Amino acid sequence: MAILLKQQGALLILMLNLFLVFTGIGLIIPIMPSFMNELGVNGSLMGLMVAVFSLAQFLFSPMAGRLADTVGRKRMIVVGMFVFAVSEALFGIAHSPVLMFVSRALGGLSAAMIMPAVMAYAADITTDEERAAGMGYVNASITTGFIIGPGIGGYVAEFGIRAPFYAAGVGGVLAALVSLFFLKESLPAKAKGTEAHADVVEPKNGLLTQMKHSYREPYFLSLIIVFVMSFGLANFETIYSLFVDHKFGFDPKDIAFVITFGSIAGAVVQLTFFSWLLNRFGEKRIITACLLVAGIFVLLMLFVHKFWLIFGVTFVVFLAIDILRPTIGTQMSKLAKDQQGYVAGLNSAFTSLGNIVGPIVAGVLFDMNINSPYTLAAVVLLICFAVSMKGQSKNSVARE
Repeated sequence: MAILLKQQGALLILMLNLFLVFTGIGLIIPIMPSFMNELGVNGSLMGLMVAVFSLAQFLFSPMAGRLADTVGRKRMIVVGMFVFAVSEALFGIAHSPVLMFVSRALGGLSAAMIMPAVMAYAADITTDEERAAGMGYVNASITTGFIIGPGIGGYVAEFGIRAPFYAAGVGGVLAALVSLFFLKESLPAKAKGTEAHADVVEPKNGLLTQMKHSYREPYFLSLIIVFVMSFGLANFETIYSLFVDHKFGFDPKDIAFVITFGSIAGAVVQLTFFSWLLNRFGEKRIITACLLVAGIFVLLMLFVHKFWLIFGVTFVVFLAIDILRPTIGTQMSKLAKDQQGYVAGLNSAFTSLGNIVGPIVAGVLFDMNINSPYTLAAVVLLICFAVSMKGQSKNSVARE
């Protein structure tokens, strides 16, 4: 709270923007079965519809990160929120898969513009000591958006499955206006377009070049974990509504309830205990533990049948991921130094890459066997846990 007061509400505005963006993403989760029935499509096409959002985000994120370092964080946030509003409104009026794909692509473009700029802005206005708390607040807005999004989608869908998207579009316009008039630019004027700053980012200026160079960076293992986490979570979320609809006969209200209350602990932890957890155990231990817990409980999803057990497993999976996400972001922001926007852009790109592959693979596997997506997601998360453990061991030996 001290950070929020100190920065004159800047973090609150950043949180509002990310909250709305991820609310918009989560709207479709509980009503995916309804869209499948209305459009007559299969799981593979629905997976592609989810993935196209992340594909657009992936392609534009590195460029957006550099722009956030040159033209400024505020400008990227404001324009991104207007693009988000257009994408949500378009999805609301779309009655064909083509327009829905266009809408999701615009949504991914907006997320690419907003996320690196917001993460870099949060890093600009916090000290190293405040960084964990600041990232916790920002990531809590992402978590809360995922929580509220499915809830809105499930309950408002009773008035029409398109109504939530119109509301999200209006919210996006309002958030853009709030950012335009009340958010101050955090990037120092001398950093914009200076020769020194250009030297930092210019050698890695293409998407593929940035990806190629990233393996040399000290935060490369964190980027790999970001990818795996995103793959597992996207795999889990994309198929979740279809999985419980086909296997247990859940309706949109049931799905909204489980996702909403199953992930609410994540926001509470990020707003209250996250900074303490990070200072007490450190980023590496928390990352490793969360990967292990997420992998085990995604696998357990295949063996539960009662409603309260489904609720409990979903609760733990979301809690582990909601702690993991800001922990990785905090770790990378500390290593980024004067490349906050650039590193945030890479973070967003690797997140998007996982969000591209995860839904596509999940949709194809779902059409083959309903249990296959969760089996693969669990295996991938557990492999990444093993890699993380090995990385810790190497660091321990190096220190000795």
